[in-house]
Amino acid sequence: MEEEAHLIRQQQRRLNSTILDVVKKEVTKLLATGINYPISNSQWVSPVQIHIAPKDKHKTTFTCPFGTFAYSCMSFGLCNAPSTFQRCMISIFSDLLQDCMEVLMDDFTVYADSFDVCLENLSKVLARCIDTNLVLNFEKCHFMVTEGIVLGHLVSNRGIEVDKLKIDIITSLPNPASVREVRSFLGHAGFYKRFIKNFSKIALPLSKPLQKNPCIEAFQEMKNQLTSAPILQALNWELPFELLCDASNLALGTVLGQRVGVGKLVYVIVYASRTMDPAQLNYTTTKKEFLEIVFALDKICSYLLGSKIIVFFDHTAQRFLLKKPDAESRLIR
Repeated sequence: MEEEAHLIRQQQRRLNSTILDVVKKEVTKLLATGINYPISNSQWVSPVQIHIAPKDKHKTTFTCPFGTFAYSCMSFGLCNAPSTFQRCMISIFSDLLQDCMEVLMDDFTVYADSFDVCLENLSKVLARCIDTNLVLNFEKCHFMVTEGIVLGHLVSNRGIEVDKLKIDIITSLPNPASVREVRSFLGHAGFYKRFIKNFSKIALPLSKPLQKNPCIEAFQEMKNQLTSAPILQALNWELPFELLCDASNLALGTVLGQRVGVGKLVYVIVYASRTMDPAQLNYTTTKKEFLEIVFALDKICSYLLGSKIIVFFDHTAQRFLLKKPDAESRLIR
């Protein structure tokens, strides 16, 4: 490698369970043949003890009335602190991840199908914490529960639900009186947009607060949708996915679901939607319907790679596109 060459680093891409198994087998094969090797400590991988390199300590300098100081260990507020801490956690629990636990920053979940197996997995995780001197806050720990709040969602054997406490706070908000309040409400409600069908279409009037009546109606409709949000089910990688696509004059919406058996209802995994830009608003109905399918496949691509997909749409003209020899180039793309 040339001395002046610039190294390129890319973030990991999201992988679903099917593709993850393929990647794992390929990496294992390369390890066995000696083509690649594992790295446990380098400038690209976070060390277990998160200390700042001596040559970089001056970059954390801060001043106060009592003097000027610099950090010797990672602190809150540093731009690379979250990613460094996450890499540290992955380094510590690498052999347990996606087997008996998941970790995100300082939150981790240990799981199993039965009480005894869960207890065994918990023992492994706690032993690893002892070995690496990780200290847990007992008051924030919940042991052997059947449901709990994970990353702002209520997770149980029923599926994934909204956190009722957060929803109660949102629904108690008064009608917005300024653009700032509208943005604040959309920020809170947007956290649960995966639960709301046609979220972008419902929220569109809120982007026009000068139109008082439509804005208030959209505000109330959004709160109603949040209080009656459905329970999202965990996906099954053995079943085909069903993608329901539809486009209106203003927005695009899609539903990703699965059907447990023949004749059974489709259960929802995730909702996705967005509004159209000014140019797309001028598209014909056929173009809007195709735009919706492209949006849906791109938005939830990480779920669909390597899986069978059935796409449902309500525009018959799309069925004849592949048979049309002189179709418009934009539609072909």
